[in-house]
Amino acid sequence: MNRRSKSSSVSNGCTVNKHIASQNGPQHSEVRGEALSSDPNRKVGLGKKVTLLRGISIIMGTIIGAGIFVSPKGILKNTGSVGMSLVVWIVCGVLSLFGALSYAELGTCITKSGGHYTYILEAFGPQLAFIRIWSDLIAIRPAGMAVIALAFGQYILEPLFMPCPVPPIAVKLAAAIGLTAVMYLNSMSVTWTARIQIFLTIAKLIAISTIILPGMYQLFKGETKNFENAFDLSSMNLADLPLAFYSGMYAYAGWFYLNFVTEEVDKPERTVPLAICISMAIVSLCYVLINVAYYTVMSAEELLASQAVAVEFANKLMGNFSIVVPLFVAMSCFGSMNGCIFALSRMFYVASREGQLPEVLSMIHTRRHTPVAAVLTMYPMSILQLFVGDIYSLLNFMSFLRWLFIGMAVLGLIYLRYTQPDLYRPFKVPLIIPGIFCLTSFFMVFLSLYSDPVNTGIGFAISLTGIPAYYIFIVFDNRPKWLQRCLDSFNRSLQIIMEVVPAED
Repeated sequence: MNRRSKSSSVSNGCTVNKHIASQNGPQHSEVRGEALSSDPNRKVGLGKKVTLLRGISIIMGTIIGAGIFVSPKGILKNTGSVGMSLVVWIVCGVLSLFGALSYAELGTCITKSGGHYTYILEAFGPQLAFIRIWSDLIAIRPAGMAVIALAFGQYILEPLFMPCPVPPIAVKLAAAIGLTAVMYLNSMSVTWTARIQIFLTIAKLIAISTIILPGMYQLFKGETKNFENAFDLSSMNLADLPLAFYSGMYAYAGWFYLNFVTEEVDKPERTVPLAICISMAIVSLCYVLINVAYYTVMSAEELLASQAVAVEFANKLMGNFSIVVPLFVAMSCFGSMNGCIFALSRMFYVASREGQLPEVLSMIHTRRHTPVAAVLTMYPMSILQLFVGDIYSLLNFMSFLRWLFIGMAVLGLIYLRYTQPDLYRPFKVPLIIPGIFCLTSFFMVFLSLYSDPVNTGIGFAISLTGIPAYYIFIVFDNRPKWLQRCLDSFNRSLQIIMEVVPAED
């Protein structure tokens, strides 16, 4: 960690930022010189390269992952009927839209990147924000990336090994290659990262269409037997219904990622709300229709017995063509990794700029204009957890923290409405919308505490390690001079190796 945290202060719920360069001293100015930049007159920073189309691709590309193709049965299992499962999909889409609209307001009145971290920092101060970024950095985000990478490895290799199972070590090696490719892409070019994200999002929509269109054709032909008694509630257990909503909200998660890159969005007051609304409308419609398509071919019992619903669906309708489905799923996973890395690196970038992470993470490559250090932050931990970690247990530990902090960020919107009523809000939602979403988020948090107190308690304990870390790395400033000199020297060495300099205003 660095000692620039004293340069930022929270006043009236807002953070006052000072430019990072002013804190660097003469030795850092030398690093910023012509030795690192071929054009000393060129401004180094993150440009506004996220257009409306790219914003839509970021949101949709991160929401639509492997889950909707592989295992949508969690909702059906906990609702007990086809009709109620479709109702839950619709309601979860509406609730996610409420959260997305709340973030649209936050993203247009607080125009800094960083997403959850920034909004908690602005509303509730640096300590809670640090706990959030600490939990993300040490466990949540690397574990999430490792899981997506493993899904990519599984489905990119499946056509090569059919009908035999893919060897686990091959899956991990393919996952590591995919993760490395995404990291490299995000380090090299913002423009190409965005272009590939658009391409992968289009590929996802094509994949979804290959399921929806044949399914709708079957429905129009009269294949409705699986919809008979769709709302038979005899097997539904009310105690399981909240778990169905939990699964649904998890499937829609990802609508908040555009807010992580607000500073790079062109005309954010217009682009952010439009991108969010368009993306959520398309994703919600696709999710409902793809589930309807599944039920035209598969009974509820068959769907619950399947381990890969989309593959099973394709085998029934498409014959040999079904081999392309795993490839589409792999492309979907790659797009999710790409969007996540693009967005999350900006959160670490902003946290470093606020003085809560090492200084080098807020620096930009002199020629490529990418936050290379922030992009690579998660790479070692993700690779480590990919090969040796118990990923799924870790995600169970941390899943409730996602909704706790998202709920707190939206609660911060309500708080800022009262503490800063004159704050410029080009996009404003009725308070009932963030209110409903907050209640939903906190309900899922309490549900996790009730249904799985052991794993949730472990996750909560891991997050609490952020409290002593905050005082050790941020508050405590009486480090020995020799230690501070070593940290400064290490930071300068990383600057030279990575060819990065502080961003210019």
